[in-house]
Amino acid sequence: MTSDSGPHIRLVAAVIEQEGRYLITQRRPTAVLPGLWEFPGGKVEPGETDEAALKRELRERVGVEVEVKLRMAQRTHQYDGYSVDLTLYQASILPDQEPRPLRVADFRWAASGEFERYPFPAADQATTDILLGFKR
Repeated sequence: MTSDSGPHIRLVAAVIEQEGRYLITQRRPTAVLPGLWEFPGGKVEPGETDEAALKRELRERVGVEVEVKLRMAQRTHQYDGYSVDLTLYQASILPDQEPRPLRVADFRWAASGEFERYPFPAADQATTDILLGFKR
């Protein structure tokens, strides 16, 4: 990693599908890239595994416990002054739990065909496109 590329941030996100719809969350007004939508997740802390980080972030952000399943996609995206390494995992919410907006502005269950209505950050958009087979 060269010094001119800036910090490198490891992020994980969960692809949670129920009845053909996917859980997406909206970034809070005080967050980096405020108001944009993304698959729920967050930053991997030093010494933390991707699975542990994803479980912690889902608990903190939308108040649910999840089972982390397959790694689906990984993408590195260079923003101005930093890079993001985003790994997407298939996950499922454990029984009898409903998401609620704790550390997110809002959440939606959206069909993949509705994603274009929700602006995603560039790294998430690229990963979503891979996941859904879109070519832009």
